[in-house]
Amino acid sequence: MSSSDILLIKTFTHYFLHFIFPVFIALIFYRENWKKTYLILLGTMLVDLDHLFATPIFDPNRASIGFHFLHSYYAIAVYFLMLLFKGNIRIIGIGLLLHMLTDFQDFYFWSH
Repeated sequence: MSSSDILLIKTFTHYFLHFIFPVFIALIFYRENWKKTYLILLGTMLVDLDHLFATPIFDPNRASIGFHFLHSYYAIAVYFLMLLFKGNIRIIGIGLLLHMLTDFQDFYFWSH
């Protein structure tokens, strides 16, 4: 597999997990309010605002997990605790954890 093929797969996987997979979560687990749930899940991408405090803002060779403060292990622990609540708090926790999983796989599965 060429490096351009790997980059294409990496990019597809990244955007699939950010934009398409949340639709499945919303439809499977929150069918009655799937549109609202999907919008909440998309809204959790605002967690990337912590990148604005880094120099450079984006570095393809830097792992977000453990570097940016909203991507820290302490923050991820809080996101897991959010699963214990009901309603929108749980949905936000799911979205944030999905975001962390996406960033994790983006760096650790494809950078080697």
